[in-house]
Amino acid sequence: MGKVTGFLEIERHDRKYAPVAERLKNFNEFVVPLSEKELRDQAARCMNCGIPYCHGTGSAAPGTPGCPVNNQIPDWNDLIYNGNWEEASRNLHSTNNFPEFTGRICPAPCEASCTLNIDDNPVTIKTIECAIVDKAFEQGWIKPEPAAVKTGKKVAIVGAGPAGLAAAQQLARAGHEVHVYEKHAKAGGLLRYGIPDFKMEKGIIDRRIAQMEGEGVVFHYGAHVGGKDGIDPKSLLKDYDAVALTGGAEAPRDLPIPGRDLAGVHYAMDFLPQQNRRVGNEPVNATEILAGGKHVVVIGGGDTGSDCIGTSLRQGALSVTQLEIMPAPPEREDKALTWPNWPLKMRTSSSQAEGAVREFAVLTQKFEGENGAVKKLHCVRVDAQFKPIPGTEFVLDADLVLLAMGFVHPVHEGLLKSLGVDLDPRGNVKANLSDYQTSVPKVFSAGDMRRGQSLVVWAIREGRLCAQAVDKFLMGKTELPR
Repeated sequence: MGKVTGFLEIERHDRKYAPVAERLKNFNEFVVPLSEKELRDQAARCMNCGIPYCHGTGSAAPGTPGCPVNNQIPDWNDLIYNGNWEEASRNLHSTNNFPEFTGRICPAPCEASCTLNIDDNPVTIKTIECAIVDKAFEQGWIKPEPAAVKTGKKVAIVGAGPAGLAAAQQLARAGHEVHVYEKHAKAGGLLRYGIPDFKMEKGIIDRRIAQMEGEGVVFHYGAHVGGKDGIDPKSLLKDYDAVALTGGAEAPRDLPIPGRDLAGVHYAMDFLPQQNRRVGNEPVNATEILAGGKHVVVIGGGDTGSDCIGTSLRQGALSVTQLEIMPAPPEREDKALTWPNWPLKMRTSSSQAEGAVREFAVLTQKFEGENGAVKKLHCVRVDAQFKPIPGTEFVLDADLVLLAMGFVHPVHEGLLKSLGVDLDPRGNVKANLSDYQTSVPKVFSAGDMRRGQSLVVWAIREGRLCAQAVDKFLMGKTELPR
């Protein structure tokens, strides 16, 4: 597990960012990779823990420490320290279908669980993971792995986000004929149409799709299952031996306050996909939402809000303010209380560091407009119970307001209503963690559509587990790994 005394001799050193002034000029990735020697040194810091919490617990329950896909992190750290990159890639891919995604956009709960994080110096796990897979692609080690024997079974996957892609790849490798139905023009889901290119360029997705096509996965684009003039969901039940619903949680949380109907107030996911389509030379096909020359207010303090900030600044916004109703978290967590779990503490994203003003414990009370367009926000500060504090009212200039307050559940109209699947109390598709089956025979569900809004690493985890369940359903047994 790395060098025995590495954690004592070598300091944590992670990737750097290109200067703000330079990276705001375009939508390219701006993370500067470490050299091979630096990566070897960082891998050497992995210590011989008695219990490597970074692995994860093996549980599919949220809130568990470590890596949701159970990456064998100490093993591939040791392989990198010893210069065996190709074997490190094989090890990494044995648990994670798409480490190039997680190595870029995962928040790295593994690093929070690292034993060295007790001293705020965890191993640079995410950086090493990304370097392994990028090198594997560069060296040509990642090739299609088609099944040697076909089963004759057909599976339909609805939704080409990370959960659907993971399920599709696993099932194709098990020998099944897999068809993926995607309503958009290209695969990737939120990876392509939500995550900005400056966090992950879309060629990263394209090269993995090419591998999957080489493994026999058939992609059907512009195929909106359950959509108007789209594909009848019930026809899939007739044509396939199993169907997996792996769409996203796309119903956004709204802010129903006075002035909500003013022009210039938009959901984040009406704004972000437009810019991704521009970068990808796809038609926008909607009234353009642009931040250039405007005072922008982003309501919501999560990753989607951060993505709105970075995109707005690159489009030339005059100012960007981010509002969060929660109080400001502590600068540093209490390790004795939180480790090895994911801690609540102050974090500053690369986009927030590019020039946004952040306001905590703020409630937006109404939008004020002029000639039918938003011009100001009326806000007030709140206490710990989210009750307005008298005398703390203030007003913000706002020509564009982006609602980034999360998502409540998948869209029910169309696909889900047509199939008649049961929903859980939160409005997600009801499917248990043992076999991922819904209330409708031979219909399965995984990812955000089943668990609600979550992380890419959880989507991959659920896609793999769903594939395992589908394979067992079709064949009576399965040899697919978890």
